[in-house]
Amino acid sequence: MSSTAQPVEPTNRWRDILAGLSIAGLLLPEAVAYSTIAALTPQAGVIALFAGLLCYGLFGTSRFAIVSATSSSAAVLAATTATMANGDPQLRATLAVGLVLVTGGLFLLAGIFRFGSVTSFIAKPVLRGFAFGLALTIILKQVASVVGVHLTDANLVRFAPQLLEQLPQWNWPAAAVAAVALLLLSLFSRFPRIPGGLLVVVIGIVAGQWLNLPAHGVKLIGLIDLSLEVPNLPVLPFADWLRLGEVGFALVMILYAESYGSISAFALKHGDRVTSNRDLLALGASNLLSGLFHGMPAGAGYSATSANEAAGATSRWAGGVAALVVLVIVLTVLPWIALTPEPILAAIVIHALARGLSLHPLGRYFVWRRDRLLVMCAVGAVLVLGILDGLLVSVAISVLLMLKQMSAADIQVLGRIDGGHDFVDLQRHPTATVEPGVLIVRPSEALFFANVERILGAALHLIRHSEAPVHTVILSLEETPDLDGTSIEAMQEFFLRVHQEGKRLILARLKQKALVALEALPEVTNNRVILSGLSVDGAVQQALKPDASL
Repeated sequence: MSSTAQPVEPTNRWRDILAGLSIAGLLLPEAVAYSTIAALTPQAGVIALFAGLLCYGLFGTSRFAIVSATSSSAAVLAATTATMANGDPQLRATLAVGLVLVTGGLFLLAGIFRFGSVTSFIAKPVLRGFAFGLALTIILKQVASVVGVHLTDANLVRFAPQLLEQLPQWNWPAAAVAAVALLLLSLFSRFPRIPGGLLVVVIGIVAGQWLNLPAHGVKLIGLIDLSLEVPNLPVLPFADWLRLGEVGFALVMILYAESYGSISAFALKHGDRVTSNRDLLALGASNLLSGLFHGMPAGAGYSATSANEAAGATSRWAGGVAALVVLVIVLTVLPWIALTPEPILAAIVIHALARGLSLHPLGRYFVWRRDRLLVMCAVGAVLVLGILDGLLVSVAISVLLMLKQMSAADIQVLGRIDGGHDFVDLQRHPTATVEPGVLIVRPSEALFFANVERILGAALHLIRHSEAPVHTVILSLEETPDLDGTSIEAMQEFFLRVHQEGKRLILARLKQKALVALEALPEVTNNRVILSGLSVDGAVQQALKPDASL
């Protein structure tokens, strides 16, 4: 998808204002709630919310996307800082700032180098499996937090039994507060224009003071201090920056897969056009700004984006209105928000993640008999290894899957179908006919460092063992938009070998970037290679000219 979102008509401004008012009631409680997942102060989520709404509103292209703190990034941040800080709270806060800044920097680099076209960073089965395992883990951890159970293990397999073993010591008043909040959230969710999250918070504050919930062991979230610190870079050892870079790379892949999934889904639904590279830059700016002011990672979560669309938003103005409403709330009633019972925040998190526990998105892979192992591996990685290691394993699975798919490419021999201008794979279409004296080959996937030598080697084998005499070889590179260094080196050797076999070589269907890279090679002229953007049929006509044969 390219271009930008459609312009907003003045008649839709009121719809955006109403949508902004509605989603503000969802965004503020969720931002504070996700701060608890990240083990940061409540203001960290609020800062990420402002940074995301501001930067994406200015630079983004989707009219529905809401960029704010997300549950997945909060959980990864908490797991990373807990692992690296070894119990030092000051170091943990510093590491959190570093991870958010690294994430923002990687997003910016991806946008600058125009990686937006590579939208499928993570296979959908892996992403959905990871999301399911993550949702289950976070929900159970929120339950443990509500009932006052201290968990000593990082994975679900071990801490689930701990939760049940301590059942007699559970904080039942806090559990009751969370249960009532969940019931109210479910009720309010039936009315998209009602700010259910904010209403539940208000009800919780009133009930907490009326019933004196702190006297019954129900904790309050406490003071939210939004006094912004002077932006500065955290001072960390180089080894810590390397570790943050490793986790940041994985976090960018998860956040962008989640964000672009939300952005593209609603763009397709409404016929909008978005620019992925601009969105990468907008996400980078959001995370950098959030990190500079000690906020959380930010992405376009599906729940907030879908709530914005359901509330009737027509442009990014809705996000701007939501930011203004949240600012007014923060400036006027912030001390009251500090009186929110913690179980209310846990209920907001559980309600937001409940849709992630649906088995339908996972079950379809079993119905299709495709990618079942990937789903189970992704779910198992999170549940057994914990959130951080589960994330890294899930990303590794996707990368290995992509490399396996691309490196398994084969070479196809093409023939003319039905005497027309189309050329097809002879193995799949036995009735296609070969051109006398011309061997036409095509890689089934794009050439890159992992498959180029094997594919070109297979092409040379076909040339040397052709049953019919061949004077010209046509290599169709329609699947290859560009060539990396390894591919260019392999092409140099291929040009020389084909020339030594006494054959003319024509490269057809060359994309512009690949054409420019190959034109600069002296082996092209020395070995009489013809570079062309022509169709295969055009290359065949050129090969059959009298002066084209050797």
